[in-house]
Amino acid sequence: MTTPVNQLTLDWMAEYEKKCQRHLVDVNGQHVMWRQFGQGEPLLLIHGGHGSWLHWARNIDALSKHFTLYIADLAGYGDSSVPAFDDFESMVQVTAASIRTLLGPTTPFNLAGFSFGGLVSANVAAEGLAVKRLALLGPGGHGGPRRERGQLVNWKRALTDEELLEAMRFNLWAHMIYADEQLDPFAIGIHTYSCIHTRFRSRGISGRGLLGPALDVYTGPSLIVWGEHDVTCTPEYLMTHMIEGHANRRGVILPDVGHWVNYEDAARVDPILIDWFSA
Repeated sequence: MTTPVNQLTLDWMAEYEKKCQRHLVDVNGQHVMWRQFGQGEPLLLIHGGHGSWLHWARNIDALSKHFTLYIADLAGYGDSSVPAFDDFESMVQVTAASIRTLLGPTTPFNLAGFSFGGLVSANVAAEGLAVKRLALLGPGGHGGPRRERGQLVNWKRALTDEELLEAMRFNLWAHMIYADEQLDPFAIGIHTYSCIHTRFRSRGISGRGLLGPALDVYTGPSLIVWGEHDVTCTPEYLMTHMIEGHANRRGVILPDVGHWVNYEDAARVDPILIDWFSA
């Protein structure tokens, strides 16, 4: 196969690499990449499993007008180094340590995570870092029932670029994006790049029910944004088990949207995050 990521995505990456400041943070020999955009209070963004900083591609322009964004490639993803571990607890510890080095040990910051990154973010907040406000978008680790739309295809078995492209498109439809018109070349390019550069297995971790205990420890303001058609859980389960009875938590359900809410409906997600973190 040739380079499997389409030119549209490669051009976007080249443009935004020029706009950002890169920080490769060393945590005891484990290197974690953070990209910095914009000005204002610090807002840290953490991507999902089989992801990278590109999971936030559609949100950078709007959010960077209000905040200094620091967008992670978690250990074992994107431009960060191959992980020296395979457990979730180490992922949380390395991510938290990289934040302390990046910002300083006592600097207050806001934190948002998508999918597996939401689970990581909640557990980082529970570590006692100076997290002012937390936002979780389609977070993993809730322990609720999945509602499969289709069985994911093993894209590593693709023999040609065409087979790989079709596998990526199908997996986006089955897991990430609800509306067919949002299955665009940019989304496919992001998903392709991120999957190829993933070296940490998160899927089994997300099913372990680790979100609730972390949110019970972190008592600051927490927001959960959920797509109506998210296949990883029903909105009703999330509202009942994660929001009800907790005065510091707020839940938002976005209609006609799937799992990757910050990409599929950036026009609604960005103002929600700006309002939440500006409060």
